[in-house]
Amino acid sequence: MRILGIDPGTVIMGYGVIESQGDEITLIDFGALTSPARSPIGERLRYLYEALLGIIARYHPDAVAVEQPFMAKNARAALAIGRAQAMAILAAANKGIPTYEYTPAQVKQRVANYGASSKEQIQEMVRLQLGLAEVPQPNDAADALAVALCHRQETHLESLLTKERE
Repeated sequence: MRILGIDPGTVIMGYGVIESQGDEITLIDFGALTSPARSPIGERLRYLYEALLGIIARYHPDAVAVEQPFMAKNARAALAIGRAQAMAILAAANKGIPTYEYTPAQVKQRVANYGASSKEQIQEMVRLQLGLAEVPQPNDAADALAVALCHRQETHLESLLTKERE
């Protein structure tokens, strides 16, 4: 299964693509899409949407995993992230790819087995699980890879539970 993980943002959107077959995980690509920060929101969203369509066309993911916005003190920032999340979901839907959403706590729980892990702990677990010499940069890309790993773990657990019920 090929998974595209997305860490949404309207200025910087992280992405990470992994391939999972059985117990093997292969890193395919990762990076960050950076839209012009001072451009109108419509232009930034269009840029992100078109760039995501390009990534989808290049890597043909079987699933897209998107981190849900974390509602903190700044409602304006959460709204902007929600818009970027919507662009990611729309890009996947327009290509017929199923999309899955995960909260930050779910990502932390699945990647590090602890829902209150620090950002640094999650990034180190991404590095270890993918067998990398260094934590992927920028941080948005490492976060996107964590979302992809979260989805892989979630589907792996569902598969095990289904087999156990049979």
